[in-house]
Amino acid sequence: MQDIGEPRIGTMPDPPAIDEDGDARAALGRLRAEVSKVVVGQDAVVSGLVIALVCRGHVLLEGVPGVAKTLLVRTLARALSLSHKRIQFTPDLMPGDVTGSLVYDARSAEFEFREGPVFTNLLLADEINRTPPKTQSALLEAMEERQVTIDGVARTLPDPFTVAATQNPIEYEGTYTLPEAQLDRFLLKLTVPLPERTAELAMLSAHHRGFDPHDLAAAGVQPVAGPADLAAAHRQAGAVQVADVVLAYLLDVCRATRTAPSLALGASPRASAALLSAVKAWAWLAGRDFVTPDDVKALLRPVLRHRVRLRPEAELAGVTSDAVLDSVLASVPTPR
Repeated sequence: MQDIGEPRIGTMPDPPAIDEDGDARAALGRLRAEVSKVVVGQDAVVSGLVIALVCRGHVLLEGVPGVAKTLLVRTLARALSLSHKRIQFTPDLMPGDVTGSLVYDARSAEFEFREGPVFTNLLLADEINRTPPKTQSALLEAMEERQVTIDGVARTLPDPFTVAATQNPIEYEGTYTLPEAQLDRFLLKLTVPLPERTAELAMLSAHHRGFDPHDLAAAGVQPVAGPADLAAAHRQAGAVQVADVVLAYLLDVCRATRTAPSLALGASPRASAALLSAVKAWAWLAGRDFVTPDDVKALLRPVLRHRVRLRPEAELAGVTSDAVLDSVLASVPTPR
């Protein structure tokens, strides 16, 4: 079974070669190739981020420090000609540090709005679980409505706008659990694994030759796509066809999570809609204008793993959400 959150998959089928310069699928194919110049061994995560960009969704990246999460987001921003900002979430970070705030100007004797780092195209929320829920919730309106409201005035964020948040899966001291409402706003939760030996050797060789992760221009990363390509991709992916039998299968899988014995919380209707959006983008990137049941299987884990909650007894038994989702898939007949 394919799963973009698993390192063994790595790549989706390469998009068909198309000579038209304006073709969005070809542009995103070039994007993945450009990112691979400096980020090796993370093809599955790159594919997931591209799906999120096509869907205008947000991504939660989970991985230990040092697996190129920050480098990946910076490289994507450069290759897409998008503005990019990074917030290091800490316990003392305030909501205004994220959204911006009104500042008194003594010269004009008026308050003026000073934009926070959320006003960007690609926002890296680094270690988002290290700040209290009050500050985490500052991103809720931005992620859902693509605007922030300060002093009763709604201010629109740039388009496109995507949040890529990171968290460490093994260090819990001084962290805060993300609220369910916050987690539900992430289209995908992607596991960023340690690279395989060959990929890590390639990375070491690049550093030996003088690669500087802070100088992407010197590494040869150039803009190969842009906001117009993402907008076109979003429109074209939205036109992908889903047969009634496949749509019913997708729904039945999501509904089956609500009665799974190991889960205290199953997938919500928003999760079903998110899965539909993701599978259409996956099919479009693979060069198809229709969705198959295998597309649903491929995207189920990354779309739902953060939206379901294990029962305490299941957690104590060492059960994982991915394992439960696999059992749910096995329990729902696959249409032919």
